[in-house]
Amino acid sequence: MVERLQIYRCSVCGNITMVMHASIGTLVCCGKPMVLQDEKTTDVGSEKHVPVIEETPNGVLVKIGSIPHPMEEKHFIEWVEIQKGNDELNIKFLKPGQKPEAEFSSKKDIITKAREFCTIHGLWRK
Repeated sequence: MVERLQIYRCSVCGNITMVMHASIGTLVCCGKPMVLQDEKTTDVGSEKHVPVIEETPNGVLVKIGSIPHPMEEKHFIEWVEIQKGNDELNIKFLKPGQKPEAEFSSKKDIITKAREFCTIHGLWRK
């Protein structure tokens, strides 16, 4: 069963899908079942991935890791997302060379989850 807002990735082509509607089906890409991306929550090693949420005058700044994450051509943070309850989601897409952070016009106390996706190390949340 797939659940709403789960992230799946194709092991063949790298396609990434977010579930918008829960169902009993299996997500398939390139003829193979897609792989559910686990939301990792604990940093290990020198690279840091767990989102850090800071209040700003305009809302919140979500930084990736306590030490800035690399933003190289093949290894970067592809997107940053915040969730507010079960009904609102905001996503910002990033590119290599940009800072590994995203600003959102939301109050910190209403954010229920922050997630980011690293092209090498997968899905992380706070």
